[in-house]
Amino acid sequence: MGIFSWLFGQFIDIIEFKDDSQNTIVYRYPRGDSEIKYGAKLIVRESQIAVFVDKGEIADVMNPGTYELETSNLPILTDLQHWDHGFKSPFKADVYFVNTKIFTNLKWGTKNPIILRDKEFDIVRLKAFGTYEFKVKDPVKLLKDLVGTDGHYTTEEIEEQLASLIVSKLSIALAEDDTSILDLARNYDDFGEFIKEKLKDDFDKYGLELVDINVENISLPQEVEEAIDKRSARGAVGNLDEHLKYQSAESLTKGSGSTSEVASIATGIAMANQIEKSFNSQNSNQEQKGSTPPPINNKKYYIVVDDKPNGPHSIDYIKELVAKGELEGDDLIWRDGLKEWVDAIDELPELFKTTTPPPLPNE
Repeated sequence: MGIFSWLFGQFIDIIEFKDDSQNTIVYRYPRGDSEIKYGAKLIVRESQIAVFVDKGEIADVMNPGTYELETSNLPILTDLQHWDHGFKSPFKADVYFVNTKIFTNLKWGTKNPIILRDKEFDIVRLKAFGTYEFKVKDPVKLLKDLVGTDGHYTTEEIEEQLASLIVSKLSIALAEDDTSILDLARNYDDFGEFIKEKLKDDFDKYGLELVDINVENISLPQEVEEAIDKRSARGAVGNLDEHLKYQSAESLTKGSGSTSEVASIATGIAMANQIEKSFNSQNSNQEQKGSTPPPINNKKYYIVVDDKPNGPHSIDYIKELVAKGELEGDDLIWRDGLKEWVDAIDELPELFKTTTPPPLPNE
């Protein structure tokens, strides 16, 4: 190799990044100790942004296209380098290619169960998982606040951090929602939208955008799921007598049942009949022994205190107010089912009954 070939080999005349990976977010062109030739060709492909960095300071940002690197299209770098108007010498600068495509099928999931209070199962532990998509929205902010001097920044380096943010917002969404665990599946899309909105600022501070998030599954612990399966199975059996008769008929029709199996089924049917008779007999005896107790007033009432609605209150509390004279018959009261406020005596006349004493005897 001649001396001139060696010299020209030290100058970079084409700068490009052909990305054949699926996970590269930022890639620094491997310049090494070489200098960039003045007028070199820069190729920025679709879904890429090229960012020039001079001595750690971000300079020019180039959108997709093909450029000849000259002072005319590198104004910030020209200013930082103090180039003269006629400058045409090779120069040094780092070139970062930022991938702006949407990164898809990234995983998130709970490492530890989320503990919640459920209206049907009381306290429960939930696990959840799904996928999400994001893209780079602000390459400059990404380089400044997240990537730094990393020459090859991939999704693996930030995936765990983003997944943790998603789980934290899901916990808030589940805590604020009063839907039963059994009905959560119908709200998966709503949870996804909630998380996406809540994480907007968190992604924005890194120069990223959460494009989409999917909640694929929210599950209960195995032992709770097994208990639900057993309860469902009991409900599916329905009438025990009819179920045993059906099993017996199936066994006899197929001709595969042994004498002992048929005998066992017959015994089961007899036991089912006996249990049913016993149960019906007990219910009949209970009905004969006593009358049905009076219904309990479980209604909740609102009263007016300082010209404002106050409640809801139980009937026992209302009775105490009447007994103390703190609620009178012409005071307003309301409950669910009434179209408007009414006098307390009209709604609860039994609480305001008074017994008039007999007249005093004549002396």
